[in-house]
Amino acid sequence: MTISLILFCLWLLIAGFYGAYPSRSNHWRGAYVLIALGLPLLAYVFYENGLLRGSLASAAAASVLRWPLVYLYRWLRKKIRF
Repeated sequence: MTISLILFCLWLLIAGFYGAYPSRSNHWRGAYVLIALGLPLLAYVFYENGLLRGSLASAAAASVLRWPLVYLYRWLRKKIRF
């Protein structure tokens, strides 16, 4: 297992633990931190392991950060409408 996959698995564990604890701010601050750390890490996974493993890592990250992705999709859908 490469170092990028080990770091990504660690990122997934931290994200899972953070999401399991209740928060008054609805976890948005943590989501911003996870996104800021996760995007370069995903690029590193793609670079070191190729398209298939990078795509699987992207799917795993999307399952962890599904609500920010839902809100991004809704925001983009509003902006694109004419």
